[in-house]
Amino acid sequence: MSIDALKAAVGAAVVWDRAELASRDPGFDSRNFEALALVRPANVEGVVALLRYCTENGISLVAQGGRTGLAGGAATTGDQIICDLGAMNRIEHIDPLARVAVVQAGASLAAVQEAARAYGLDPGIDLAARGSCTIGGMISTNAGGIMAFRNGTMRHRILGLEVVLPDGRVFDDLTRVLKVSAGYDLKQVFVGAEGTLGIVTRAAIRLEPVPGASAIALIAVDDAASAQRVVGHFLGRASLRAAEIMWQKFSQTMAMMLGIDPTSLPLDAPCLLILELESDTPENAARELEEGLAEIWSEAHIRDGIIANSLQQAQTIWRLREETEQLERRHSHPPSFDVSVPGGALDDYVSRIRTGLSTLDARLDAYVFGHLADGNLHIVINTDGPLAPDRHSAIEEVLYAGLRDMGGSFSAEHGVGIDKRDAYERHADPVKLELARSVKALLDPKNLLNPGKIVNRRPRETD
Repeated sequence: MSIDALKAAVGAAVVWDRAELASRDPGFDSRNFEALALVRPANVEGVVALLRYCTENGISLVAQGGRTGLAGGAATTGDQIICDLGAMNRIEHIDPLARVAVVQAGASLAAVQEAARAYGLDPGIDLAARGSCTIGGMISTNAGGIMAFRNGTMRHRILGLEVVLPDGRVFDDLTRVLKVSAGYDLKQVFVGAEGTLGIVTRAAIRLEPVPGASAIALIAVDDAASAQRVVGHFLGRASLRAAEIMWQKFSQTMAMMLGIDPTSLPLDAPCLLILELESDTPENAARELEEGLAEIWSEAHIRDGIIANSLQQAQTIWRLREETEQLERRHSHPPSFDVSVPGGALDDYVSRIRTGLSTLDARLDAYVFGHLADGNLHIVINTDGPLAPDRHSAIEEVLYAGLRDMGGSFSAEHGVGIDKRDAYERHADPVKLELARSVKALLDPKNLLNPGKIVNRRPRETD
């Protein structure tokens, strides 16, 4: 393939060759820019032209958004082309009465939040990478975040989608209403598909009212069960925005790396719980938080706690949870995992994996933190990576054993990509795997869209 031929095919779209890619930041994953070229279409017609060119020439294509993925879903190889959706970033329409936003896939979450906030609304989902992650990428990985327990994951925020299929056809299901009972809900096939079935170009997103203010507390407890009693109490009486849990090894290490005064926060507890409560004014939010904690204090065996009395203190509490890149600075590319565990099993699960890791190697331990109210735990291993394949698989087996049987998942919100594909093959239901391969073969018979991600399907001999 020649760059000149590619440029001629995609018209006004920006094209970067291999040399240009080498000079740019690839984002969270160094493999993102190993491609032959990058194309940045300005509109859906540009995406159609690019896909048709790739199909006609048998070239595989990888869609990319904010390049914040953590499972290698946007990783590329030297014979592939990147479809970068960064230029398709317009927020086309916000309907404050219907509480719907129609946005292009390249719009960042932060941009959508800001635009919706002008109407007193919010997309109902929030991530630490809000300034970089894009709506298309969030749809492709079915992103979750801190409010999933209340508003659902990205799958639940989507009313309609526009998707360009591998052959250049446009799947147009950009409905803007909640109630649609009209046959198969085919748009859901593309949510969580990581660009393997089509490229999302536009979305209609449900919006939620934004309260006037919030208050934040950091609570010290003995275990996840105690933290869950606190959360359950507030779920029954107030508007809970966030309930984040951090085990001691994580919180103490983060405080040290961030230079937080250890006497300023209750860091000695086995678990810390961040609660954020919403109300019409800061005073009411703080009062509801204080009163609720007083009511549940003894029952939940709360050890200690503080309610942030300034914006700076609130930001410090959230930094403790969100600036997880500090673990990357402490360790070189530490292996990280993202699991969902049914709520009642959290303490047993964390105890079991710690025992399993130490049995595997006495030096191994886990930094554990996550979204308590929906059982999503993030686990970072205290060792440098990348690990040898057999070592990585052994750690995976410790973390993933029994999850499916208990109703959990080996991947909660980061997707499968290429890094978790083998785990997907081992831990998913065999019938589910068979159906996934069939859907891939139907929609992408030449296996050109993000090949090797999620399902490992070779092209048919006749392709």
